[in-house]
Amino acid sequence: MGDATDTHTLHGTAVALGAAAALILGPSGSGKSDLALRCLALAPTPMLPQPPVLVADDRVFIERTGHRLRVRAPATILGQIEVRGLGIITVPHRPAADLVLAVELVARQAVERLPDPIPSWECQGIGIPLLRLAPFEASTPVKLMLALMQVVQGLANQQET
Repeated sequence: MGDATDTHTLHGTAVALGAAAALILGPSGSGKSDLALRCLALAPTPMLPQPPVLVADDRVFIERTGHRLRVRAPATILGQIEVRGLGIITVPHRPAADLVLAVELVARQAVERLPDPIPSWECQGIGIPLLRLAPFEASTPVKLMLALMQVVQGLANQQET
């Protein structure tokens, strides 16, 4: 992939809005795929103008290219997500996206109301914002997508200055 300097494989699930992605992290069985599925089911609204799509489920490749991270799915699972009780299904997807947000699945009581400063997650020497969410709250998919949109808007504002 171009001038990629390093590739890392992780267990995680990535969802994207446009060209930017969030990586959902947590132990096996913590709800990564379930949360991604609920994100994918969100319809566009004035708050969320474009539909989320899958980048990768269960296993991701993260590549450092210059000062940014790219996330993609292994070819063998591209466009597929595990739906517990149903099996593996094919969903709308992107082959790769810029990784701009990490999401750690935690117990409800571990979610800070107003984290200050925003924690960060580091991969291959690059830090990105880290959001801690309880995976099974009804609002969690919306919180994840709003956070992803905020990060993207912040990055766009940085590029304008």
